[in-house]
Amino acid sequence: MDFTLPPGEPALAPHDSVSWKVFKNPIATFVGGVAAVILELAEPRVRTGVWAHSSFRTRPMQRLQRTGLAAMVTVYGAQGTAEEMIAHVVRRHGQVTGFTPSGEAYSANDVDLLTWVQATASFGFVEAYHAYVRPLPREQFDRFYLEGRAAARFYGAIDAPASEAHMRTLFDSMRGRLEASPIVFEFLDILRQAPILPTPLRPMQRLLVRAAVEITPAWVRERLGLKRGLGLSAVERRFVRWAGRFADRIMLGDSPAVQACQRLGLPADYLYRADP
Repeated sequence: MDFTLPPGEPALAPHDSVSWKVFKNPIATFVGGVAAVILELAEPRVRTGVWAHSSFRTRPMQRLQRTGLAAMVTVYGAQGTAEEMIAHVVRRHGQVTGFTPSGEAYSANDVDLLTWVQATASFGFVEAYHAYVRPLPREQFDRFYLEGRAAARFYGAIDAPASEAHMRTLFDSMRGRLEASPIVFEFLDILRQAPILPTPLRPMQRLLVRAAVEITPAWVRERLGLKRGLGLSAVERRFVRWAGRFADRIMLGDSPAVQACQRLGLPADYLYRADP
């Protein structure tokens, strides 16, 4: 997808947003995305819908690529492009219905489920950036959640959190809903083994999966049976932070972030300069 087109058209999130800063970092997006899915799979209706209707188990790479592209379009794509893509996703979600193993009905377009999915995604990305790239002031957490509201409404997540306090309230309300499942461990195993990074970097891939477990709230890890050894040691945590900060300085000319800056007439390195 060419993120330089159409020239001058803004994205759903403004170019000076926290979102544009966070999503340019591949460490934050990978770790945050994995943490988000861990939280999503803890909810039985979301878990059944994802595992029964997606190709993640059979074609994990294709699924990851589609999900990653959708995130980039939502943040950096021109408004018209993003709205068209989201409308397509919503239509596809309309076909995802069924019952959990316990007999509970679900629909992918249910507002409560959409809100949980959008909320966990926002939580994962901003927490990963904060933990492994650059600490963010607390007010930037609020900005990040608020910036995501426009896209969330297009997806149908009309109750998506607009602040960190709102996010904490939602998490508290979900304590009785989240539960352990072997599917969470199957998901983590798939991510450890899928050829996402070149073979020499596969140990780093497994480390990033553990970094995602690390930023999942402690009470959720306990509920899911994600033992302490599945997270990071102090040395590993420092290494992931180093990698995140290093990645934050690497500018790729064909990345969605750089192309989006060019679409708006901004310097290609706009997002890679020192913070104001």
